[in-house]
This record gives sequence, C-alpha cells and structure tokens, in this order.
Amino acid sequence: MEKLNTAKIEESLKNLSGWSLKNDMIEKSFKFKNFKEAFSVMTRIAFECEQQNHHPNWENVYNNLTIKLNTHDAGGVTEKDIHLAKTIENIVNN
Repeated sequence: MEKLNTAKIEESLKNLSGWSLKNDMIEKSFKFKNFKEAFSVMTRIAFECEQQNHHPNWENVYNNLTIKLNTHDAGGVTEKDIHLAKTIENIVNN
C-alpha cells in the first residue's frame, strides 16, 4: 500500500469529522458515557480491525478513547487508514 501525500490525506479527512493529521498519523479522540461503553466500542472496533488485518494505536482512559492510524509498512497514512477510520466512524455512530 502506498503512502498518501499530505494533500490527499487532508482531502480525505474532509469526509471524516474530527479526524486530523499529526506526526504521519490520522487521529481522533472519542468520549463515551462511561468505561463500559468505551470498552464495548473498542471491542467492536477490535473485531473489525482483525478482519481488515489493520490495527490502531489507541489509548483508553475511563470514558475517553484516542485512536491513531498509520500503516507502519508504508511509513505513513495510506488508503487502509482512511478506510479503517470510516469503519470506526460507522461503529461509533451506530
């Protein structure tokens, strides 16, 4: 998978509310009602990540979840990351 240039990443992020480009990763923080809700969403995301064979860098503290995506093999953001971010948005919003 080919690393995307900054212009392409920023164009793709226009359709992903709240996601931003930082340090060759796209990232977003989510806030949930409580830890149980955050962990439930993380579990659903984890199953999808395993299906896509693409795994996030993430951090969970109580009801907060921060997700950072990049494709390590490509050394930056690729279409795989954009696709996974869209999938994550669908999971969080449903």
